[in-house]
Amino acid sequence: MAKSVSERVQEHRNALRRAGLRPIQIWVPDTRRPDFIEEARRQSRSLHNDPTEKEVLDWIDDVTDTEDWQ
Repeated sequence: MAKSVSERVQEHRNALRRAGLRPIQIWVPDTRRPDFIEEARRQSRSLHNDPTEKEVLDWIDDVTDTEDWQ
């Protein structure tokens, strides 16, 4: 008899756990919300001429490993 979808999903998850992985949940901004673009612009504008913004961006450039990027 064929396995149910939930049984196949559980087997897959168990295999991932045996491989040393664990599930996590990540919450990210919902880009489909009507107010998303407005809020992103507001936050971006709040950083305009911020004295530490250039310092932070320079640090990100320094520590980012882009050697194998294509």
